[in-house]
Amino acid sequence: MKYIEIDEELYRFIASKTERIGESASEILRRLLDLPVESVTDQRPESISQPGLDALDANTRDALFNKAKTIVEQLVNHRAQTRTEPALAVAPTAIESHQVKAENPATADIPLAIAETQTHSSRNAQKIDFNTVVNEHLIAQQKGAVGRFMFLLDALAVQAGKDFEQVLQIQGKGRLYFAQSKQALLDASQSANPKEIGQSGYWVTTNNNTAKKQTILSEVLVHLGCDAIKASTIAQYI
Repeated sequence: MKYIEIDEELYRFIASKTERIGESASEILRRLLDLPVESVTDQRPESISQPGLDALDANTRDALFNKAKTIVEQLVNHRAQTRTEPALAVAPTAIESHQVKAENPATADIPLAIAETQTHSSRNAQKIDFNTVVNEHLIAQQKGAVGRFMFLLDALAVQAGKDFEQVLQIQGKGRLYFAQSKQALLDASQSANPKEIGQSGYWVTTNNNTAKKQTILSEVLVHLGCDAIKASTIAQYI
């Protein structure tokens, strides 16, 4: 088993490509690079003799990272395009189905706001693969409940993209849990201990106990289209 050092951005990129619970970083990279996926027992050596990137000068280190990142992104984009081509062919059928349901007299009296929310949640459920949000191997490496809470929120933010803005709707009684700036949370509560969720541009309050963090995460999952039971199960990983 060889060990390499990677920076935080590349680490998050690899983690976002997880397809099943318990998939290791090595298995993820093998899949992305079309190499045979093998189960490898993670045995940490007593000492690591290989030099890390810190031993290189800054220009060489940056060049190596950019080259590796470019190769991985090209492979992932190519595979994504190949997988989405069949879906484009059936898109008109999905649209026609939605139009027929909208004209159904049985649903004509549903308030527009509720109908839009249900449709939006349905789109989210199709877009986000909630089975890949949990990576037990990576979660185990996080520091405490706060670390696990932030890791899971970051994984959701990466998958949800612009739809992650729905977290702003989640508020407690007189409490603000999410905001688009650190100061907004501090203005609501000086003890909020705000932390940014990855590089999403959204901030979250972290001074709640573990049970409250689980409740907040469950609400985030449900807002993004996750089944309530699955949301509760995922939240237990905090």
